[in-house]
Amino acid sequence: MIQPSDMTAAELAALLAFHADAGVDWLLEEVAVDRVAEFAAEKQARGARQPAQPPAREATPSASSNGPQSRATPERSPPPRPQPTTPIVIPDDKAIADARFAAESARSLEELRAALESFAGCNLKASARSTLFAEGSAKSGVMIIGPMPSADDDREGLAFSGRAGTLLDRMLQSIGLARQDVLLTTAIPWRPPGNRVPSPAEADICRPFIERQIALSEPKAVLLLGNFTARFFLAPQATIHAVRGQWRELAAGGHTSPVMATFHPQELLLAPATKALAWQDLLTFRQELRSRGIQG
Repeated sequence: MIQPSDMTAAELAALLAFHADAGVDWLLEEVAVDRVAEFAAEKQARGARQPAQPPAREATPSASSNGPQSRATPERSPPPRPQPTTPIVIPDDKAIADARFAAESARSLEELRAALESFAGCNLKASARSTLFAEGSAKSGVMIIGPMPSADDDREGLAFSGRAGTLLDRMLQSIGLARQDVLLTTAIPWRPPGNRVPSPAEADICRPFIERQIALSEPKAVLLLGNFTARFFLAPQATIHAVRGQWRELAAGGHTSPVMATFHPQELLLAPATKALAWQDLLTFRQELRSRGIQG
């Protein structure tokens, strides 16, 4: 086994970053322990200590000189154990109400940013490094919303970082847009541990903040990226393949914007064959921007 003393500072930093990206928050032991072998040894030891059970004897009736024979009372079997039930996920109503109050109290994007950074009602914040908020410019009227921060986003404190961010820059350039000219944000402001999907309760707590972002920025067109984002805003049971490339309406705080969903850049990296479909969606999105006078 490689010891930390055998590694350089750069290798140690890379190893720690790998564990953090995998959702490891701390180490419990100085040396790795083979829990599987430990459990097998304990099980074998318990089997050796357990005494053999004597065979059960049948109850025999006892004779009485003054009356009929009496029967031995049969032993009662223990009641069956109750089967474990799946716990019901109940959204934290108070946290949702607090999030709604904090979001609706903001009168500008900067006030909303401050409210989000001070909000402590979502447990995702406890394990995340960064709180992601909208970046870029709302003046163009174009808003792009992704799902939740990736490991790169959480580490850099900026939405759409790493390889996926580089690909998004190219996608925007292909239709005449630039990162600094659009408003980039995520539906969930904190990275879930291990990149898992947020629970329904966590999504409900985060919803007031992103809806307030939309209401305050008043975009003229919204592009949703990824399967989770499409379900979050459009159809909870749909897939990105079913809703992509279709114009719909997105209402938030009295403001309604045309919205279209397409693939997330990370999905394009994992399945390059979908790039042709994403290109069709981007052309449709550019046509809508031109029809609204957003782009020449």
